[in-house]
Amino acid sequence: MRKFLLLLLLSTPLLILGQTKVSGIVNDEYGDPVAFANVIFKDSNEGTITNEDGRFYLESNESFDALWVSFVGYELTTVPLSKKITYDLSIVLKEEASALDEVVVYSGKTSKKDNPALVILRKIWENRRENGVKKFKQYEYDKYEKLEFDLNTIDSGLIKSKVFKGMEFVWEQIDTSKITGNSYLPIFINEAISKVYGDNLLKGEKEILEGNKNSGFENNQTLIAFIKDLYKEYDVYDNYMKFFDKAFTSPLSKTGIDVYNYVLLDSAYRDNKWCYNIVYYPRRKNELTFKGDFWVNDTTWAIKEINLQASKSANLNWVREVYIEQEFDVLNDSIFLITRDYFLSDFSLKKKEGARGIYGKRTTLYDNYEFDKQKDKKFYGEQTDPYAYEIYNRPDDFWEQKRMESLSKDEKGVYKMLDTLKEIPRFKSLYNIAATLASGYYEVGNIDVGPVFSVFGFNEAEGLRIRLGGRTYFSQNDPWRLEVFGAYGFRDERFKYGISGKWLLDRKSRLTIFGGNRKDVEQTGASLTNSNDVLGRSLASSALITVGANDRLMNLNLSTLGFSVEPAKNLLFRVTGSYRTLRSATDTFSIDYIDENGDIQSEISQPEIRFTLGYTPKRKTSGYGVERTIINDGDFASFFAGYTYGMKDILGGDFEYSKLQALYTQPWNIGGIGRLWSTVEVGKIFDPVPLGLLSPVPGNQTLFSIYNTFSNLDFYEFVTDTYTSLHLRHNFGGRIFSRIPLLRDLDLREIVGFRAIYGSISDENIAINASNIVYQAPEDIYWEWSVGVGNIFRVFRLDFNFRGNYLGNPDARKFGITGEFGFSF
Repeated sequence: MRKFLLLLLLSTPLLILGQTKVSGIVNDEYGDPVAFANVIFKDSNEGTITNEDGRFYLESNESFDALWVSFVGYELTTVPLSKKITYDLSIVLKEEASALDEVVVYSGKTSKKDNPALVILRKIWENRRENGVKKFKQYEYDKYEKLEFDLNTIDSGLIKSKVFKGMEFVWEQIDTSKITGNSYLPIFINEAISKVYGDNLLKGEKEILEGNKNSGFENNQTLIAFIKDLYKEYDVYDNYMKFFDKAFTSPLSKTGIDVYNYVLLDSAYRDNKWCYNIVYYPRRKNELTFKGDFWVNDTTWAIKEINLQASKSANLNWVREVYIEQEFDVLNDSIFLITRDYFLSDFSLKKKEGARGIYGKRTTLYDNYEFDKQKDKKFYGEQTDPYAYEIYNRPDDFWEQKRMESLSKDEKGVYKMLDTLKEIPRFKSLYNIAATLASGYYEVGNIDVGPVFSVFGFNEAEGLRIRLGGRTYFSQNDPWRLEVFGAYGFRDERFKYGISGKWLLDRKSRLTIFGGNRKDVEQTGASLTNSNDVLGRSLASSALITVGANDRLMNLNLSTLGFSVEPAKNLLFRVTGSYRTLRSATDTFSIDYIDENGDIQSEISQPEIRFTLGYTPKRKTSGYGVERTIINDGDFASFFAGYTYGMKDILGGDFEYSKLQALYTQPWNIGGIGRLWSTVEVGKIFDPVPLGLLSPVPGNQTLFSIYNTFSNLDFYEFVTDTYTSLHLRHNFGGRIFSRIPLLRDLDLREIVGFRAIYGSISDENIAINASNIVYQAPEDIYWEWSVGVGNIFRVFRLDFNFRGNYLGNPDARKFGITGEFGFSF
């Protein structure tokens, strides 16, 4: 009897074609759902656990005629199955009159004392394993990766929809998920074969792509790279598993006892290794946790198999389901090697049952491990070309030989279906609409018109501003690109324009030349570390709504010419020559200065030469053209350093000066308490210059939360020639709100921020000032702080900003509210 009830908690779904399928909900006699109840096919060890809403799905390749459903405090219930496929089954558990004294089962809130599962868990901690390849000097192995997207929850309404008129043949590929029980239609598949080499002494690893095959459209590399980054590598032995920009608590974490309930379920041989089976499930809702089970060896305490299913109530946007399976091959007492990794996510606009969504699935297989085969040190530094033609055009026999797992009938059908689908005009139209929304550009032949989101703007100088632009675009890997725009302000009745071009001369070193010219109205007081991007323009220059008058603007005429080179991955050197003229764009703002003859001048003409270095370790990009797409934006550190030399009497230059600037930005994942972004900036100008060439502290008079600006400062409220600033922003990811009733179910997220700057201004710079700005530098360290609520309706954040000091400044804003729209998981 005890053995039989212990088996009820098994929750490893079989990933093979099923003959018996059943789904439903388990409630108590009062109609309340029973979370984490045990559901198992009668007389078997194939089962699952209900989710927080009491729902379950179970599938087997065998035929069964009944279910056993059990939970502590309730009677064991046998549910007959009259058909092989039974959906929406409603099961009611009756309360038990007395406890089952003869059964040792942990359910509900398990004890932290005298729990044999926790004894085993501590053994796992004591014998925590590194990945087996880290135990050798060198290693290499074959890797096969399959990525797939599926449209799910297919019903008659979708099949008959006018959207799919003329494309009805796609429904021939419909299948049912073994994990969720929902119907799905494969729409995209990508396969990759790689050889991975590593040297633990040199701390280097290199993955060489040998073959890539995908369905759908040409130039899918960006989509593939994005999906791969979405499903980052993770280690179940780490305390936190990071994906979707979130840190989920691993069931093997040393903090797991406070987060999970653990049940010692069973013991049995797994591939000739005696193992214990432990089931786990979360203690609380709304946290980034999993439910599932794992098998652990009884002598090495290494994990043999594990599956993880994210909690339905986890504070995660756009993702309805996350399911992970991993299998390991235990070689000896100290080494285990991963052999299979399966990751399924269900993306949906709505989390409710029955809503349509898209499955994203990644299957990774590892084989042919070899160790201690040393390679030359240069091997790991040499760059390979992952975009070579032959890699993406391997013959079928290559895939038949190299593929580690055969494709299913549906997966094979995807290649043929997409080839047919992309020739249908209606599908092309839908694809073009989606591409415009994603990129911001509308494709017209080899010209992209846009960005469509920058058409309208407003400021005090131009009034209402209309902007239209375009760029050449033959493919994402174009070796050269031209971009132009034209804009018109209805208040100043002036036309503005910009043109730029860039050309990649050498793909290996990424030697690129660039140049351009822009005549425009610009807000130069919105950032400290300015770039010479000829078409770059800040939001502050033309925000439709601002706090106070956004009238401290300049008429800018900027020309640039330069080159850049990337001698090592993510290390960029750039040399830029520029010439600019600056003058005030409004009557209420002046940049006047006193020249060396004592005369007042209102315009600045200034040639510069600038040397910059940028380093972005762990940045991932897609493509090999003159422009590349950053895949993991916001997920890597960034270091910038620059030296600028201003030239006098060359091309009519007004001032000679030197400027040094540096910036360091770092994101930090802080375990289970969220994510921190930090930025430090320093700079100094060594010679006297007028207002237009100084470093004003970046204010923010827009209603948007703009990182690296000061939300309670007006533009040019502080002006410096020497500065050091610090910006901190931390997102707790809902850790606090998830413990507060009423707020818990809203999936809100807590954000706190702190910003500070020290700066000074020299007497020489003050002496030549003739503008209407009275120079004031934050020598007492200006600071402000903010608290915010994010994930409002899943797309909006609201920040409440408080000024810390300098409250006596004229029109000082002691408090302000800003917001930000954005999509995040």
